[in-house]
Amino acid sequence: MGVTEDLADELARDVIKFMEATDGDEQIIADIKKVLGASSQTAEEAFLTAIRVRRANIKARALLVERAREFKARKAGDSPPE
Repeated sequence: MGVTEDLADELARDVIKFMEATDGDEQIIADIKKVLGASSQTAEEAFLTAIRVRRANIKARALLVERAREFKARKAGDSPPE
């Protein structure tokens, strides 16, 4: 990635960690967006893209974990008792 994307992704990771630590303070995204947008639309867009991609990945991984648990539970229930 380029410097813009690298910095935006690093900031996105930090913002997501902050949100997790503060039980989901969504306002931080809007505040960071405003600060970035005031000086660099490119940085703002890269940050928002990184946030969307990382949050989508978090949701997708959670779905994968849930499906794996369901599969494991079904598999355990299907096996004959010893």
